[in-house]
Amino acid sequence: MSANVGRWPLCGGEKQPSTTTFAVDLKFGVVVVRKVPAFVCTQCGDAWIDDPVAAKLESLVAEARRKQAVLEVARRQQVA
Repeated sequence: MSANVGRWPLCGGEKQPSTTTFAVDLKFGVVVVRKVPAFVCTQCGDAWIDDPVAAKLESLVAEARRKQAVLEVARRQQVA
């Protein structure tokens, strides 16, 4: 993750390196990735995923869409 630690722009809370769960409803199925590296606000709990990790998540979603997967579950190593 980048050095993106600081204050959350919406609530003013502190951003801390952590993990989050990423989920997408594709209408025909879902993609779920747990323990995704992210910055999480200590005040509101909102999460920010850095661009390189988001790009990997987008690739996983595109692959699930291509396969028409009903349920796609990924390991953290696939996105970190």
